Amino acid sequence: MRAKVRGVKKCPRLSVFRSNSGMYVQLIDDEAGLTLASAHSKEITARKPEAGKGDSLPKKDISFQLGKLIAKKAAAKKVKQIVFDRGGYKYHGRVRALAEGAREGGLKF
Repeated sequence: MRAKVRGVKKCPRLSVFRSNSGMYVQLIDDEAGLTLASAHSKEITARKPEAGKGDSLPKKDISFQLGKLIAKKAAAKKVKQIVFDRGGYKYHGRVRALAEGAREGGLKF
């Protein structure tokens, strides 16, 4: 997969790692071997409006917010165009929600 997907400084790679407990995303410049920005689902503190203590949003909603967060961090680095590396995960569920959030945040794939 990574043989086909390469990121450069102008158009970095958005790498996704999904686990049962959380989700990590990184903007990577493969030419220089640098991580430009990263975000983790634990950075999202949003909760349901009617929820009690300890109740959080569903994982898909957290992934959507995570996509918006990484788009905001990318905008701070003046990155508008990316290459999406889904990391071998199928493009549905949380991975799709992340991509849609990043698109809504202003990133172009």
